[in-house]
Amino acid sequence: MSNSKKKRLSMLDSISAAGGASPVPTTPMMSSNRALRSARDAVDAHKVWELDPADVIDDRPADRLDPADVLDLRDAIETNGQTVPILVRRHPSEAEKYLLVYGRRRLEAIKQSDKVDTVRALVASMDDQSAVRAQISENMARRDLSFIEKALFAQELVNSGFGNQTTVAEVLTVPKSAISMALSVIDSVGTPLVRAIGAAHGIGRPRWEALAKNMRGNPVDNDKLVSLADDVHVAAEVQLAKSATMADPNETSVAAFAAVEAYLEAGVKATTAPALPKTGKTKSLNIGGKRGGTLKRTKAGLALTLNDGPFSDWVESEAQDLVEELHARWIRRNED
Repeated sequence: MSNSKKKRLSMLDSISAAGGASPVPTTPMMSSNRALRSARDAVDAHKVWELDPADVIDDRPADRLDPADVLDLRDAIETNGQTVPILVRRHPSEAEKYLLVYGRRRLEAIKQSDKVDTVRALVASMDDQSAVRAQISENMARRDLSFIEKALFAQELVNSGFGNQTTVAEVLTVPKSAISMALSVIDSVGTPLVRAIGAAHGIGRPRWEALAKNMRGNPVDNDKLVSLADDVHVAAEVQLAKSATMADPNETSVAAFAAVEAYLEAGVKATTAPALPKTGKTKSLNIGGKRGGTLKRTKAGLALTLNDGPFSDWVESEAQDLVEELHARWIRRNED
């Protein structure tokens, strides 16, 4: 094997590394690594190409909420060069055009650069399914996608026709129930609000599920919530313009989530405030033509008091059956 090919394979292996290879070839992680190795083996011409960034089309399912947040990467490439090539495949119908397989941030960084004119790329022969699997495998090797970004990615995979929830769960190496829950959160919160909030690293599944539950259980104006999240981002940008310090985009998205969360929780408390306990006067109960007890609504509930005697002894012994019979009569009454 030539030195150039060894170097090329080494670069691809470094991209695909997500832990050592397992001797058992049936694990989900091993399956995802195989997708990257298949991409490596499909590279043609045994070389790294210098491509015009404008010729590389990125139509893959979005896996990040902030794909344009690449200024630091752009500066690093301008200073040190692009050390790791992106992976592309030839466009099936447009000559001299390519479809991105992975390397979105590197491609975007170079597109934003005034100093770097070409993007270094490996060209692979792959179909749509193989390309998506390679993208997923790259995601598995990364640790910086938030819960909600992964949920959106799963939704896009399902909606794009890549596969059903079971297929997506398999390639993402998560239980199918995790995919179902993630899609439920997205459906309840809504994609516009998710994108308005942002990636919100550090906000995990439980808080997103709680947010979705609050939205399902209460009438809310989604446009109001989107505006609320947008206002947090605008305020952060205004503060950034006044300050020489660099703002952390993730802190802003976490703040946007917290603002929406607090608004919803305040609304929930207002609509579900416990009613004041009903209280009333004591009512006399006549039994056999004589006063035999009292009935009163208290803060704790309904209090029934019977005068001591044989009848109260019998009621005490039969209380469960009597209550069940009364409850059944109440049910029949409601059904009628």
